[in-house]
Amino acid sequence: MTDQNSRKPAAFRLDPAPAAETRHAASAPKSQVRRPTAIKDVAVITPAVDVFDADDAVANELDALTPPPALARKSRFSFASLFTGALGILVSLALGLWADNLIRTLFERAPWLGWLALAVAFLAAFALVGIVLREGLALRRLASVQHLREEAARASEGNDSRAAKAVVGKLVAIAETLPPTAKGRALLHDLRDEVIDGRDLIRLSETELLRPLDRQARDMILAAAKRVSIVTAVSPRALVDIGYVVFESARLIRRLSELYGGRPGTLGFLRLTRNVIAHLAVTGTVAMGDSIIQQLVGHGLAAKLSARLGEGVINGLMTARIGISAMDLVRPFPFNAERRPNIGDFIGDLARIGGTKKE
Repeated sequence: MTDQNSRKPAAFRLDPAPAAETRHAASAPKSQVRRPTAIKDVAVITPAVDVFDADDAVANELDALTPPPALARKSRFSFASLFTGALGILVSLALGLWADNLIRTLFERAPWLGWLALAVAFLAAFALVGIVLREGLALRRLASVQHLREEAARASEGNDSRAAKAVVGKLVAIAETLPPTAKGRALLHDLRDEVIDGRDLIRLSETELLRPLDRQARDMILAAAKRVSIVTAVSPRALVDIGYVVFESARLIRRLSELYGGRPGTLGFLRLTRNVIAHLAVTGTVAMGDSIIQQLVGHGLAAKLSARLGEGVINGLMTARIGISAMDLVRPFPFNAERRPNIGDFIGDLARIGGTKKE
C-alpha cells in the first residue's frame, strides 16, 4: 500500500558560508547592521628594552661600547720630539749660565755666600741626577712590560716552548714583588718541568699569576666608574665634571700600572696616559642608543633628573673604557686564557646607580 502523502525527493542547492552570511546581513534591517566607526587615541605600548635580557641588536650595541685591545705605540721620529728635546737643552743651558753668574756674584759680595750657593747647586744637581735615573728606570720598566707582552704573544702563537719558558721567567721576576701572586708562583715552581707545550705553559702562567690581579683590576675600574657616575650626577657645574673625570681617570691608570708591577713614574705615566687617550680617540667615544639610555636612566623620572643621571652613567662608562684600555697596556701578558673585561661587566652596577634595577 502506497502512502499518497509521502514526500517526493527534491534537489537542494547549498551556498558557501560566506555567501550565506552576506545574504543574511543584506536581508537584516538597517538598524541591526553595525556601521564602521573610527577609533581614536589608540595607545601603542612598546615594551621597554631590558639591558639584562637584551636581544641580539641591543647586545651588539653594548658590545660595541667595549674598546678593542689597545696596543703600545711604536717609538718613531717626530719633529715635535726634536723640538721638545732642543728646547729642553736650551733651557738647561740658560739655567746653568744663570746659576754660574749667581754664584760668581755671591763670591764677589761675600765668600761664605758663594760657598753656600755652590753647595746648594751641588745638592740640586745631585737631586736632578736622581730624578733622571728614577724616571729612566721607570720608562725602562714600562718598555719591558710592553716587550714582554709582544714576546708572550709570539711564543703562544708559535707554540715555542723555549721562548715560553723565557717569557714566563720574566713574568715571575715581575710578580715576585706582588703578594697576590705568591700562590701562583709556588705552583709554577712545582710544575715548571712538567708542562712541555709552550702555549699551555703561557696559559697556565696567565691563569695562576694574573687572574688575582685581573680581579683586583676589575674592582678598581668598577669603583672608579661608580665614583665618577655619582659625582658627575650630583655636581652643579660641567667644569667640576670634567675635572673629576680627569682626576679619577689619571688615578685609575696609575693604580692599574702599579697593580701589575709597572711603577711608571712621572714621565712613564704621561706616556701611558697619552697612549690610552690616543687609543680611545682612534676607536671612538662612548655612543649609546636611545633605547639603552632610556633603560639606564628610567622612564618615570623627571626630565632634568633623568638627564643628570644619564650624564653620570655615560661618564662612568667612559671611565670604564679608559680602565679597560689601560689594563691592556700595563698587563704583562695579552688576554688569552683569561677573559678580557668588557662594558657588560660594569653596566649593570652603573645602571642601578642610575635608578634602574632588574625586576
